[in-house]
Amino acid sequence: MLVTITDDFDLKKIAASGQCFRVKEFEDGLFRFITGNHILYIKKCEEQLYEISCSSTEWEEIWFYYFHLDRSYEEVRGRIGVRDKYLRKASEEGRGIRILKQDPWEMVITFIISQQKTIPSIKSCVEALCLNYGDKITTAYEEIYTFPTAEQLCPATIEELREYKLGYRAPYISDATHKISSSKVDLQDLYTRSDKKVFETLKQISGVGDKVSNCICLFAYGRTRLAPVDTWIKKVIEKEYKGKNPFPRYKDAAGIMQQYIFYYALTHKKELA
Repeated sequence: MLVTITDDFDLKKIAASGQCFRVKEFEDGLFRFITGNHILYIKKCEEQLYEISCSSTEWEEIWFYYFHLDRSYEEVRGRIGVRDKYLRKASEEGRGIRILKQDPWEMVITFIISQQKTIPSIKSCVEALCLNYGDKITTAYEEIYTFPTAEQLCPATIEELREYKLGYRAPYISDATHKISSSKVDLQDLYTRSDKKVFETLKQISGVGDKVSNCICLFAYGRTRLAPVDTWIKKVIEKEYKGKNPFPRYKDAAGIMQQYIFYYALTHKKELA
């Protein structure tokens, strides 16, 4: 079926934005997204018109919110002041990026894995976990494995996890698996909690510090007041903002502004070297 998307929306930029690690781009401009047991194939047909593989009900109940289409990013970009030339430039280049509302459990594990790893390495580790512990789904385009649930991953020993190039992260993943499968950390309960409560609760998991917790808050729970600060963002803050974090001034759009700058930093690494 076809859907119309009138706000900022660019599949290629979303896929390259560093917030999701299981997106696949096919040669003909088709993209695959997966969340839980739901798989979406989506392709741009013409301006604002997209062909999707799911039903209208699934689009409205899952993917519409997954792509954060209930918020105008055009309005968000309009908040950037004329004096903030760097962010204006970054937002124009990153126009079309969306903050994806992904599965909290998957975000916990993938952002623990992300520490000190390149994006291709993260993707490789994530796919290894899916292949060995997830469920196989056959679609018209491919065979794909779901991200394993906490219960599916629970039997894996630290030694077994290390076989998938997880290194020092293996004990962290084991800790996350057991705390979440036992509901010691209740990810579903966090949907109704304050930003601060979500942020602090996630840090009860070994290996989840400020940066990783902020990433989970933003990319799973849609807490757009929170803006993760990694190595690239730190470089931008030092070079372009004289060491002063620019994101808090944007309040409930801070995380979106951070994503524009993060994407711009990824595509202009030489400028920050």
